Amino acid sequence: MMRRVFILVFALLCTACQPAPQTLTIEGEAMGSNLRVVVVDPSGEADKRTIELAIEETVVQVNSRFSNWHADSEVSLFNQATTNEPIKISKEFQAVIEQANAIHLTSDGLLDITLGPLVELWGFGSKGGRNDPPSDEAIAETLQKVGQMKVLTLDPEAGTLAKAYPETAIYLAAIAKGTGIDAIAQTVRNMGFDNLMVEVGGDLVAYGDGPSGDGWRIGIERPDSLTRALEEIVKLSGLGMATSGDYRNYFEEDGVRYSHILDASTGRPITHATASVTVLAETAAEADAWATALLALGSERGLFIAEEQGLAALFINRRQDSAGAEFEHLATSTFEGLLARKKD
Repeated sequence: MMRRVFILVFALLCTACQPAPQTLTIEGEAMGSNLRVVVVDPSGEADKRTIELAIEETVVQVNSRFSNWHADSEVSLFNQATTNEPIKISKEFQAVIEQANAIHLTSDGLLDITLGPLVELWGFGSKGGRNDPPSDEAIAETLQKVGQMKVLTLDPEAGTLAKAYPETAIYLAAIAKGTGIDAIAQTVRNMGFDNLMVEVGGDLVAYGDGPSGDGWRIGIERPDSLTRALEEIVKLSGLGMATSGDYRNYFEEDGVRYSHILDASTGRPITHATASVTVLAETAAEADAWATALLALGSERGLFIAEEQGLAALFINRRQDSAGAEFEHLATSTFEGLLARKKD
């Protein structure tokens, strides 16, 4: 999965009657991406090192379950197993599978956590890149062995998960990052802090107020690899946000652009005009998964599903009649309501 980019926009606040709250910024790494946590503490008594240690412990726990980049994580060990017998899994892993199944079923199957073999085939996985597309035969053969409702069997009561083929693999890039963000945020909130923002690789969740004292103002980046310009600004509080785009992780061959976002129904990169999708949801995990699914769907079908599901989603499309990097926006009614709040 590409490293998504976000921009946090701090509004200035002048308070003559009371001192500014303490703002702590903690940075590091989590789930293969950069981590940034901002905590606003009105009391001014927060101990940064105590928060750091709690975050580090949570990151270790998340990586131990969901990281495809750690060979001894729970998901990696499941992928390495060669049996089709049910394997006992943790409650946390089960919860992620259940959420992924629910979104898979409501997204026309375009969120698919078993696309790992196809991701590797196209050169977008952990095994390294390529500069030419795989053969039609290789795609067709691999496509037969993916599809999470076909190749995975979850038994919620027994707490087990089984796979149909030895090579069946779960690739959690589209949901685990958000899951980790939610876990980190919950850790900090359990310590008594209500105003915070947790961001990993561009996905984030925000609660309470930012340094301005009025929510968290977050910028959505223009889907252009040559610029870092803002397209929109939203104000968040109590919401997760994720942006998925096709404009940073791709390769070109004979003038054809191949994105890392794969269509689970064809086994090939998307070809529609949607360049990025931003989703705001109650959790970062939900926003993360839906951003990927809606980008794979594209705005024509994705906008209908997003409205049907009550999602706050913004689709940014490349203008097909433009020779330059020009874009058009399509947003759900829920997203429009949040966008309007930036003018408050």
